[in-house]
Amino acid sequence: MTILKSLAILAGLSLAAAPALADQLSDIKAKGGLICGTMGNYEPFSFPDPATREIIGYEVDLCRAVADDLGVKLELKLIAVEARIPELTEGRVDLVAAALGYTAERAQQIDYSNASFVSLQRLLVKEGSDIKAMEDLSGKKVSAPKGSSSERFLREIVPQATILTFQDPPAAFLALQQSKVKALALSEVASVKFVNTAGGGFAFLPGAMAKEYWGLGLRRNEPAFKEAVNATLTRLEETGEAQKIFDKWFGPETQFKLTRAFRMNEPVSDPVLKPAL
Repeated sequence: MTILKSLAILAGLSLAAAPALADQLSDIKAKGGLICGTMGNYEPFSFPDPATREIIGYEVDLCRAVADDLGVKLELKLIAVEARIPELTEGRVDLVAAALGYTAERAQQIDYSNASFVSLQRLLVKEGSDIKAMEDLSGKKVSAPKGSSSERFLREIVPQATILTFQDPPAAFLALQQSKVKALALSEVASVKFVNTAGGGFAFLPGAMAKEYWGLGLRRNEPAFKEAVNATLTRLEETGEAQKIFDKWFGPETQFKLTRAFRMNEPVSDPVLKPAL
């Protein structure tokens, strides 16, 4: 037997002995649990229940629906805004449900589910402020959560502003409350909650920086898991549960009083900058 033939046989035996790599969906089912990364401090998306301290919210309900359809237990892991993609790509969470807006840049690192939410990104100021329009923020300090799409849109729409970033949305709002900045860049939903909690005293600038499509974050090259997640979102849409979940957290009986303008069986898309309201 020649040396080359012997090496070929050994290589074949090694490949035959190597264990097959399971896909993520199989791994999740095998371990019996789905780890969903969420922020835990962003009402009504994910936040502590005042009575039980359990993390609840709109995105938690979506994670639970995915876990239920897979027949596994849901485990929530609290993550910071800037840690959303690293936690996912490094395998510490299976799914990210943390106000994850779609961008082409992020889509090169991770994959997205169908649309889970559509968010208006707006600028909030104190009532009576001398800031009346986005253009007035040139050279002024504006806060935003670090690593958020709010920060990115702010840099694109008002590049002349001095941007101060903070660990999370509450800290960015506190900076506006304490007059450390002239404005806050954040989603409309989060800003409404903060203003209501503070008892008023704030106003939105006219218009919006962007209309942003959110999705659940997934690791790339996991088609079976992505198909399963989208199957859950499609089921929620087709059965009317998607509307019920939306109304539970954002509808007419809540402080937000929003109207749903998206469907969970539709793909995410690039954000629309400065749309008319």
